[in-house]
Amino acid sequence: QVQLVESGGGLVQAGGSLRLSCAASGRTFSSYRLGWFRQAPGKEREFVARILWSGGSKYYPDSVKGRFTISRDNAKNLVYLQMNNLKPEDTAVYYCAAGVATVPIRWDYWGQGTQVTVSS
Repeated sequence: QVQLVESGGGLVQAGGSLRLSCAASGRTFSSYRLGWFRQAPGKEREFVARILWSGGSKYYPDSVKGRFTISRDNAKNLVYLQMNNLKPEDTAVYYCAAGVATVPIRWDYWGQGTQVTVSS
């Protein structure tokens, strides 16, 4: 049973930083893609970052490019999202996701989410 458990959310002032972690378990993720999404109240879920578990191939939307960095620790089965220069519009529940690294992109598993609140 695949499990993704996020942690590291919280309240931070605008301009501050947070690092989210996602602990992945239940299978070998070598052929998977891991990603982060977010959903603000009243809005649709938005893609934030993704990375191939095997390495490289990171991708970000323009809304977070240059501020957010995704990385992974294969030995610990952890995926991180370093968020710098946070803005109030980054406030959302952040979700970790995993999917087999196929084209088209698919997401098979989701975590329960962690709240990030950025105050102005």
